[in-house]
Amino acid sequence: MAVVITELDDDIVRSMSIGAVFTDYVGKISSFDFHRTEDLLVTASEDDSIRLYDIANATVLKTTYNKKHGVDRVCFTHHPSSIICSSRYNLDATSESLRYLSLYDNRCLRNFKGHKERVVSLCVSPINDSFMSGSLDHTVRLWDLRVNVCQGLLHLRGRPTVAYDQQGLVFAVAMEGGAIKLFDSRSYDKGPFDTFLVGGDTAEVCDIKFSNDGKSMLLTTTNNNNYVLDAYGGEKRCGFSLDPCPNSTIEATFTPDGQFVISGSGDGTLHAWSINTRHEVACWNSQVGVTACVKWAPHRAMFVTASSVLAFWIPDSNSEPADMDSNT
Repeated sequence: MAVVITELDDDIVRSMSIGAVFTDYVGKISSFDFHRTEDLLVTASEDDSIRLYDIANATVLKTTYNKKHGVDRVCFTHHPSSIICSSRYNLDATSESLRYLSLYDNRCLRNFKGHKERVVSLCVSPINDSFMSGSLDHTVRLWDLRVNVCQGLLHLRGRPTVAYDQQGLVFAVAMEGGAIKLFDSRSYDKGPFDTFLVGGDTAEVCDIKFSNDGKSMLLTTTNNNNYVLDAYGGEKRCGFSLDPCPNSTIEATFTPDGQFVISGSGDGTLHAWSINTRHEVACWNSQVGVTACVKWAPHRAMFVTASSVLAFWIPDSNSEPADMDSNT
């Protein structure tokens, strides 16, 4: 069983190793998400599957398939058995780009129409039923789970990427040319209250994350550069460059304390850095291919990586975490 996280340091991060592996996917895992309060993980895969895991015991709770629309991006809502997922197929015909699903009875609660192309960024507000989606149709749409009509629309240049801060008061939108626009989530119709320009990198931002304390932002670009910015002023605190992966994006993640960054690389390795020292703390051979998705569990000494397999990483010690069951 995974241990509850206390405090991280270089030695704990360096000791992380694979404690459980799930190899029964047919195709790549396109995204996954942790529930904010429960020990749950949901994955979406190119094999049209949605899988729900108990991360405390490394077990699969449920597997469902969405053959008609496929699944691409996935996020938990506040309810532990409800998710939002984006469609992989037939977008131009139906515009049913997003669906609100109950995993309890595998039922679609609501469709959200609007995007004409693939959704590449999806996030749920931490404080209410709002959520946002960014699409290759160059729009960001703001939604409310309770109604199927789009609540707000932003037209942007390039590939849009969206994220809420952990308090749900601010959201960030990245667009072409390294511009990061910050909006007040309660009055976004007034336009951005600040804009940061990340100079020196012409690649598009493909992922944004806020640290839990709201003080930092983590940007990942399509050529696999990672930047940590001051979330208030936009100053670049540090940056790390890794091998890109052709025709694919690679995710990076903060640790819950905001002190470390972990990212995959196009050569199949994983890396961890200390933000304070700007030095690499650890490098692992992932042994499971290029890691496209990586996130640290909110309340546990665990991170999860995904390629065509799912791997749970835990501290390598003689304590309980080393005894996690694996489904190999």
